[in-house]
Amino acid sequence: MKHTSHADYALRVLMYLRVAPGRRGSVGDIAVAHHVSRNHLEKVVQRLAAAELVETTRGRGGGVRLVLDPTAITVGQVMRAMESDFAVVECLGPARYCRIAGVCGARSVFARALDAYFAVLDDATLEEIAANDDGLRGALGMINGIAGT
Repeated sequence: MKHTSHADYALRVLMYLRVAPGRRGSVGDIAVAHHVSRNHLEKVVQRLAAAELVETTRGRGGGVRLVLDPTAITVGQVMRAMESDFAVVECLGPARYCRIAGVCGARSVFARALDAYFAVLDDATLEEIAANDDGLRGALGMINGIAGT
């Protein structure tokens, strides 16, 4: 299973905010730090805000900030907020056109695998995946806590 770039970028935004001073930053700074499109990140941040994982403030001194403590945000929660389709096989999705659906055992195997996948993601927190403060700040070019300075 491969996630969309929105899910990937959502984790990157949250990890940036986890290590940023005051756990806040601007979409522009985050885009520069990760070398990704600002426009793309704006859409990601909007979805994160809709999921109540971040809060955005416009204007001078505004930006994006974490709403919850990093120990309270799970990777599974982020994936569910950013992705809409986890049907790794057709029979897990809403439309079932497979001729052998209902008579084969594949659906239950893939459903159990998906449950196990989310059990792992639900056990992993933002705090855990972004625990290397100095390493992340260095990789993101955050000198004095600000990207690109």
